[in-house]
Amino acid sequence: MAPKQKKPCYVLGVGMTKFIKPRGKVDYTELGFEAGVKAMLDAQISYDDVEQGIACYCYGDSTCGQRVFYQFGMTQIPIYNVNNNCSTGSTGLAMGRNFISSGAADCVLIVGFEKMQAGSLQSHFNDRESPLGTTYKMMATTRGVTKAPGAAQMFGNAGREYMEKYGAKPEDFAEIARINHAHSVNNPYSQFQDVYTLDQIMQSPKVHEPLTKLQCCPTSDGGAAAVLVSQEFLDARPHLKDQAIFIAGQCMATDAPSLFSKSSIDLMGREMTQHAARVAMKEAGVKPSDFAVCELHDCFSANEMILIDALGLSEPGKAHEFVRGGNITYGGKVVINPSGGLISKGHPLGATGIAQCAELVWHLRGWANNRNVPHTKYALQHNLGLGGAAVVTVYKRADGKEAPVIDSATVGKLNKLGYNPAVEAKGFTAEQVKAVRSKDKVNEWALQDTLTKVEARF
Repeated sequence: MAPKQKKPCYVLGVGMTKFIKPRGKVDYTELGFEAGVKAMLDAQISYDDVEQGIACYCYGDSTCGQRVFYQFGMTQIPIYNVNNNCSTGSTGLAMGRNFISSGAADCVLIVGFEKMQAGSLQSHFNDRESPLGTTYKMMATTRGVTKAPGAAQMFGNAGREYMEKYGAKPEDFAEIARINHAHSVNNPYSQFQDVYTLDQIMQSPKVHEPLTKLQCCPTSDGGAAAVLVSQEFLDARPHLKDQAIFIAGQCMATDAPSLFSKSSIDLMGREMTQHAARVAMKEAGVKPSDFAVCELHDCFSANEMILIDALGLSEPGKAHEFVRGGNITYGGKVVINPSGGLISKGHPLGATGIAQCAELVWHLRGWANNRNVPHTKYALQHNLGLGGAAVVTVYKRADGKEAPVIDSATVGKLNKLGYNPAVEAKGFTAEQVKAVRSKDKVNEWALQDTLTKVEARF
């Protein structure tokens, strides 16, 4: 079947909370509210403009999305609750883009949030078969089982296979983590902002060979949001075209039969990533070498290694050589995870994919002036959820030009906020909240004391 013509879709607004350790101090209602308000302020819209709402989270009861969105207004629009493992946020973005591109809506608000428990990921429904049950059984059959957390075993095994097949060394994986931690110091939303030497990374506690603790992403609480709009919506607001970022290509894919090929790399969804990348890049008319900046799903350094290969950023089987050549940071071929990635920025599951989007939007606008990547014309995003789903997205500026570098004072004037959210994490005033909430379809009972709690954190 021939692909159907899609109407253009743009990211007009983004916003996010600082990612924090999961200590139960901030509820999901606050995280989602803060991110959503910031995204609407950035897009210079109000909730009355929003025609569809998408809430992205993994941990929480049904209709948590309505609980968050009702704080913006009760306009009776459809609100969809999305749960797709670690790719939940980008699944919401793909859904929103489909709404825009099909003509079902002109303005969609996607809000991702997660309030997590400390420690490694755990199943909450132990009286039934796990959706990853067949994956775990394959791992047990091919590599055995240790006492390490399940996700670390699976991704660590993929790293082991890359070492066995292609000659990667433990220090190659540690170098990936070292770079991501180094990048995070310039991201004000990052959970961690510590710099480590390669020796410190390698000498941190062993988790599952080749992974050490500093090569594993933490659990996190956080929120992120994006406003997607149609060409018609953008044309009606020509003054915002410089900040609108075009979704030039996108594909959400699920697993192929190769998942159970007995390869530890295939077990981590290699083929669905490859398929999603091919489709998204073909739609955008680009190739892997066209990207100057990329945010990818580095839940573990081993996954970044196999993704560099699967996305075509390196030659097949040579991702470790790509890393050794200094090609994944500034001065190399592509800056991977300038945000610090999941390893250092954090990984609140429902928010991760949207936070990746926000980072790349800031780069393409030229707002990420403390970590800008020269000659950025296209940006690549990859978000993965075992079970499985992979979403690959290609972004470019609406004018098709290379990203400029804009000083923060100018950004503060353009966005009417007085500061640059790409380089400074701030809150908002009660007046700003009033400006983005629905004008007449609100009920303060829905808001409760959320605004007071958010204001108290800044």
